[in-house]
Amino acid sequence: MMMLRGLWKLTWIEIKIFLREPLGAFGTIGFPVLVFLVAGRVAGSRLSPSSLAASSFIRVGLPVFASLLIAVSAVLSLITIISIYREGGILKRLRATPLHPQTILTAHVIVKLTLTAVTLGLMVLAGKRYYPAGVHVPLFSFTIALLISTWSILSIGFLIASVVPTARFAQPIGAIILYPMIAISGLFAPVASLPPVLHALARVLPLTYAVPLLQGIWNGDAWSAHVGDVAALVVVFIVCTAISAKVFRWQ
Repeated sequence: MMMLRGLWKLTWIEIKIFLREPLGAFGTIGFPVLVFLVAGRVAGSRLSPSSLAASSFIRVGLPVFASLLIAVSAVLSLITIISIYREGGILKRLRATPLHPQTILTAHVIVKLTLTAVTLGLMVLAGKRYYPAGVHVPLFSFTIALLISTWSILSIGFLIASVVPTARFAQPIGAIILYPMIAISGLFAPVASLPPVLHALARVLPLTYAVPLLQGIWNGDAWSAHVGDVAALVVVFIVCTAISAKVFRWQ
């Protein structure tokens, strides 16, 4: 009970700290929603109604792309915050409190998953008014799929945050590593069509499994059709978490 109370208090404190930084809040919450709306309006204005209905990218690819941006933005925010806390000695002081290290890191994960869900909700609400994509999507299942994907990608964020040298380079290094993952995730071109090196790399990245999971759930597939994708995301989380536990620096 004491541990849960400490987890709740720390989570609430982290949320308030996050919201006090307008630029960071916009990058994590506002930017993916803005990309979704702008891209949807631009693409939609260039297509006839029949073409719009037939375009798989407009109906599925764009919402999934925006959802991946939500996940990556949350991870970049995590990398930056952990690096700032380490460099400022905050992690060291937190570790000296009665809270377990696992509780401290879990609070950060809960914050990012909560922000992911909130951002997705805003994207759906804005999209219903300004852009007709995905009106009949199973939103609850899609939210769960996005949270699972974000949870897995967050483990890579912890791995990056474990070894990044300073807070100054945290976000650029994270962006250089994470954004190219979207390009080879299978969203824009089939993974099988990639060159051998990129194909092998894609097979060990979580976004490669997040994309078919999100696309399938968005289209109404049953969860049983994506057991392999969920299992792969769990494996990535376990492996990256295990490595992070070995190399994570608190100071």
